[in-house]
Amino acid sequence: MALENDTHAPDFDLPNQFGEHVRLSDFRGVRPVALVFFPLAFSSTCTGELCALQENLNLFREHGVELIGISVDSKAALRAWAEEKGYDFTLLADFWPHGAVAKEYGVFLPEKGFANRATFVIDTKGVIRASFITAPGEARSIEEYREALETVLEGSAA
Repeated sequence: MALENDTHAPDFDLPNQFGEHVRLSDFRGVRPVALVFFPLAFSSTCTGELCALQENLNLFREHGVELIGISVDSKAALRAWAEEKGYDFTLLADFWPHGAVAKEYGVFLPEKGFANRATFVIDTKGVIRASFITAPGEARSIEEYREALETVLEGSAA
């Protein structure tokens, strides 16, 4: 079962597509994070989703939100995919232990060996303020991201 809103997001330390380690806790007190779990690099639905995120990267930047994609792919596969598609945001490899971070967030699908399409928007205190998951094979819409980002901004203004 996926983590619920208003709960603390588990910290993690994962390599990005360049092999640099990224920790969620590094963003605490700095900026909110949109953590985007996706099943597999190079798959058609995931490619469409991440291309839409790239096209709408200013939506995240204007809100001061760090966009981070995460999958069970290796950092080498993520780097090749990011270079091919021109993704200008961080992709993290939840490769080994296989899907460990996805499991902590309750979105790993053991029967498939990868994470569900799940998004968690985490505030500067490390608390999940908005989240959404789509059905298998169903892409997330930019409007869902827009609504989630507004929720986080409203919460931080309070």
